Amino acid sequence: MEDLLQSAIETAAGEALGPVVVPANPLVFILITVLGLAMALVYVPIRVFLTITARSRRLKLLQRIRKLRDELGQPVPS
Repeated sequence: MEDLLQSAIETAAGEALGPVVVPANPLVFILITVLGLAMALVYVPIRVFLTITARSRRLKLLQRIRKLRDELGQPVPS
């Protein structure tokens, strides 16, 4: 009877502490960090390039629109 009571107490104490957590492998953390850095090193230059070219295209388009407006505003030569 004491053995049964003792095992019940140990089981209850083990459940009260919660599940046993196995520490994560540091290599997994390092691998995920390296992959994140690699992705950032690829993404940032592409994003900057696309932003610059989009602004350049937008500026050229605005200049073209202004030029056409100026041409339309002038009287037609006869």
